[in-house]
Amino acid sequence: MTPTTTADATRATVQKFLDLRLAGDTEGLTALFVDDVDWLLAENPVVPWIRPRSTAAECAAQFMELTEHTVPEDARASVDTFLVDGADAVLMGHISGTVRATGKSFAGPFALRLTVEGGRVTRHHLYENSVSIAAACTP
Repeated sequence: MTPTTTADATRATVQKFLDLRLAGDTEGLTALFVDDVDWLLAENPVVPWIRPRSTAAECAAQFMELTEHTVPEDARASVDTFLVDGADAVLMGHISGTVRATGKSFAGPFALRLTVEGGRVTRHHLYENSVSIAAACTP
């Protein structure tokens, strides 16, 4: 099915983003991000996978870094809401996991705003329970 509107194209690209993320396809994610991404994820010095990023490769690498620092069998994410308005999409849901180094768990809601232009992700703003994640990373 070929997307017929901007919203359809955005929804298709975000679905591809989710599929690539679930598959752990860093190369596919790198190709899906534009070269210079508007990335926002609040810095947290005790969380090794949370840091400033801007290039497509850095953004895609965040997903691999998360996997390296958490226990894959304990990782959970659910999307409760998937809203699309033109080039913008907002996903809301819940995440949980366990930090490898400490054995501590984290959980909480998240909201992810993505913007898609020309079939590629130009904006990735993630809002999550950083207090819970920082506590899980602290010995």
